Amino acid sequence: MTKKKNHGPIVLDFENHAFLPDLYGEHDSHLTLIEDRLEVSLSSRGNRVSIAGELHNARLAQDVLKLLYARLRDGMSVDPGEVEGAIRLVKANPREGDDMARGRNGYSIHTKRRKITPRSMQQAEYIEQIRENQLVFASGPAGTGKTYLAVAMAVNMLLDGTVDRLILSRPAVEAGESIGFLPGDMREKIDPYLRPLYDALHDMLPDEQVEKQLLNGTIEVAPLGFMRGRTLSNAFIILDEAQNTTAMQMKMFLTRLGENSRMVVAGDPSQVDLPSGERSGLYDAIDILAKLDGISLVEFGEADVVRHPLVTKMVHAYNARDDRIRKARKKRKDKQADSSDAGSSDD
Repeated sequence: MTKKKNHGPIVLDFENHAFLPDLYGEHDSHLTLIEDRLEVSLSSRGNRVSIAGELHNARLAQDVLKLLYARLRDGMSVDPGEVEGAIRLVKANPREGDDMARGRNGYSIHTKRRKITPRSMQQAEYIEQIRENQLVFASGPAGTGKTYLAVAMAVNMLLDGTVDRLILSRPAVEAGESIGFLPGDMREKIDPYLRPLYDALHDMLPDEQVEKQLLNGTIEVAPLGFMRGRTLSNAFIILDEAQNTTAMQMKMFLTRLGENSRMVVAGDPSQVDLPSGERSGLYDAIDILAKLDGISLVEFGEADVVRHPLVTKMVHAYNARDDRIRKARKKRKDKQADSSDAGSSDD
């Protein structure tokens, strides 16, 4: 085996000193994060950063710093999450180098409050598929940005006039619970189920604009049952928590799609809360529709989780546990089948 050799340090000089505090992070915390993730050594002095380590990793660190500096130059923020995202991007596609077009201007989403860029290559693919297709299914674990990016794209298309309204929906009843016993009127009963959608909206639009557009109907946030019997034209429609729809509910929702509309259906197949034996409408729709023209399926995995790094570890641990359970069940079934076959042959 050929031993990888270190090289002379790569040196980066940044022109604008005003960006350096945000680039380096408080007490150089962003540089420390890059060191830990890429196994390099970074040394900063003024506007100069020296990168030492194995050549491949040092070049990745170089690309990460260039990408983060470009974000600051373009008026965007850099926080630990963005640093993690930049690392993920360059590791997934190191040949993009300086440009990283997928991670920057080509795949950025503009909203009133912020400019949003993908933190993984799969997120970049998701944005592209939403732009190109009328219906997109997004499947994968929590924390991969399925809903957040869909809302960002919806707000962007509303602001540029591509659509006239946003319709955001999710099942109002989850985990077999009934909302009938909850206090208040219908809106007060269902608002807790819709809160993630409201939070995403307020993250992208001024609060007063969100409230005004909710009142005049430009933005509608409603439970799935409110979609029945409607045709939704000139709209961006999002169904969140789609794994908790039945096949009949999903068919009802999908057939609401009208002229000049776009629809995103997002869900986590590992979090189905339907009664035992009830097949998820998300599974059903993907099986039937995912290969049709104009429809796209984007599948996220645990590597795409963009929340706290500990969330990625937890998702991985749960998935590993579920895999062990599935293998144990299969082993028991195979053993039972073998025993049954042996008994039949004895007869």
